[in-house]
Amino acid sequence: MRTFSRTFLAAFIVLLAPLVWAGDFQKGWAAYNSTDYATALSEWRELADAGDTDACYGMGLLYGNGFGVDMNDDLALKYYGTAAAQGHAEAQYSLGVMYQNGWGVPMDEEEGIRWYLLAADQGIVGAQLALGRVYGMDYSEKYDPVAAYAWFTLAANFGDIDAKAKMEFLETRMTPEQVAEANGRSEAWLQSHENLKANE
Repeated sequence: MRTFSRTFLAAFIVLLAPLVWAGDFQKGWAAYNSTDYATALSEWRELADAGDTDACYGMGLLYGNGFGVDMNDDLALKYYGTAAAQGHAEAQYSLGVMYQNGWGVPMDEEEGIRWYLLAADQGIVGAQLALGRVYGMDYSEKYDPVAAYAWFTLAANFGDIDAKAKMEFLETRMTPEQVAEANGRSEAWLQSHENLKANE
């Protein structure tokens, strides 16, 4: 079973445009969190098919994990894709996971990284960690310890408890100049994303 992060979805509830739908989505989200997936599905399906961003993400969660429905990567990609195209950060992260792992699509690390970057830029810790891992693998042609350290630093700033250990490991393989450059990148990012830190 694949479980994507649920941590940040609640923050998007307030972004529902048609206020008449907000109660339906919230009822579905409450049902989802209590593992009443049948109710979540019934509350979200029509909203999602009408293009509602949060409901599309919810439907992606159901089909991507097989919660209350048969697991269906094609439908998960459809719903995540609709939400991600509208800027839903968790959906962007979920698409990155699917592309990087080849779930329902040919494995495509570049496409995975593209979606991770979009999600990470909105403060999604899972995406920041994923980018840290992508750039932190010293056997990969994408190896970039400065980028990896910067992304792990950001994840640590957003509360990930394991990111600091990853930073410490990378630091043993970096020069002081590289560490300083990585710290400069993460500090610049945090300054340009103060709204995200304020909303933690």
